[in-house]
Amino acid sequence: MGTIKLAVIGLGNMGRSMIHRLVPRYVDRVELVALCDSSEESLRRESEAAGGGAKLYTDYRTLLAETDADLVYIAVPPSMHFDAAKRAFERGMHVFCEKPLANSLEEAEALLELARNSDRLNVVHFSFPLEPAVLKFKQLIEERFPAPTASETQSGRSEPADSGRAASPRIDLYLEFPQWPRAWQRNDWISTRREGGYLLEVGIHWIHMIQQVFGPIAQVRSDVRFPDGGGQCESTVEAVLRLEDEREIYLSGTDHRDGEERVSLVVRGEAGTVALENWGNLFAGAAGEKPRPVEVSGDEESGELPIFKQVLRILDGQPGTVYDFRDGYNAQVVLEALRNPAGGWTDLTRRLV
Repeated sequence: MGTIKLAVIGLGNMGRSMIHRLVPRYVDRVELVALCDSSEESLRRESEAAGGGAKLYTDYRTLLAETDADLVYIAVPPSMHFDAAKRAFERGMHVFCEKPLANSLEEAEALLELARNSDRLNVVHFSFPLEPAVLKFKQLIEERFPAPTASETQSGRSEPADSGRAASPRIDLYLEFPQWPRAWQRNDWISTRREGGYLLEVGIHWIHMIQQVFGPIAQVRSDVRFPDGGGQCESTVEAVLRLEDEREIYLSGTDHRDGEERVSLVVRGEAGTVALENWGNLFAGAAGEKPRPVEVSGDEESGELPIFKQVLRILDGQPGTVYDFRDGYNAQVVLEALRNPAGGWTDLTRRLV
């Protein structure tokens, strides 16, 4: 479609990364035509650092009413995603939205419907499943811990090994932080119960990755505890994510971990251990052995990342790999079940699409 005119709404960490790191890599294909941030000082500073030229706005509604952008990148707090994306679709723009898709399941469902009724591209900025370490993690999981067949699931996968079937592996997800928010990400909303917390900011990545590696999450049981005083995001979380094939993932979350943060997924079973530690460090080992580092190859130049590269490919009429609003909605279904415990198991199967 020729040069793609891009508007960026929100100049936090992700918005700055877009205009300073990504746009310059594709300068022959992208023209930055509009920028928006509520802080005039940040807006001027980041615009000047990006070379100027873009029209500046402090109100995203005005930007979306006036701009002739082809593509809008939405990198504002979650409570603003719905209105910004809705207005962009109404103007006929392609939408590239930060995660989570919305600030509630109702908003996510409405955005999914808007996307279905539009002929514009709709993408959520999920990149984790395409990271080289995750691709290798998925390969090792499929080799060592294949999903149970339908007949095995129906007859009880967790029966003892002498039944002739391998026992289900133990799967643990750790979202553990010494403090929340972390020192480098403090702002007005990230510690609020309304639109912040590590389940929303970090957990959504792992929810989506689990859905891509292990399959649908069919049920959730969650116990969430909040600080006294009201209004603040979760402090501790204990939850179980039951997959469609009946395997279970045990989630442990805290904002008062001793030592450094741990954001990891560990699978242990008769075939040994496979662990994805702190996002990109992969370990594996046989049963009874200490897991050792696994070498992972791949980089942004030769791989599928960044997602922005995939967005540009699709807009140019080429094949590309992205995660759309349907993926965003399905991840939001699980996120909201975790954040809003029902006192027992919540069945998600009728909500997933």
